[in-house]
Amino acid sequence: MADVTRNEAVEDQKADTNAADQATTEDSGREDEGRGRNAKGKSFFHKKVCRFCANKAKIDYKDADGLRRFTTERGKILPRRITGTCSRHQKELANAIKRARAICLLPYVAD
Repeated sequence: MADVTRNEAVEDQKADTNAADQATTEDSGREDEGRGRNAKGKSFFHKKVCRFCANKAKIDYKDADGLRRFTTERGKILPRRITGTCSRHQKELANAIKRARAICLLPYVAD
């Protein structure tokens, strides 16, 4: 008889802890943990598309405002992994930025 009540007490305790765990996960606001992660917890990213390939846009060294998007605050050229440009357009972009710097449309080093 004592074994039966002990087992019932253990089962009740397990049920209480499960209910408490469910309440804490609901209250913590982490119901939508899937943002930026898959089911196994590994992060993933969206493939960036080259805006020059997608829009059939031309890279112009005289367009200083357009070229500023591809440089840092310090004046460095941003890499492909950040901008999402393809290798062909990244080379053209680098040459256009260098030309714009040579004719003083863009600074070599920001102040």
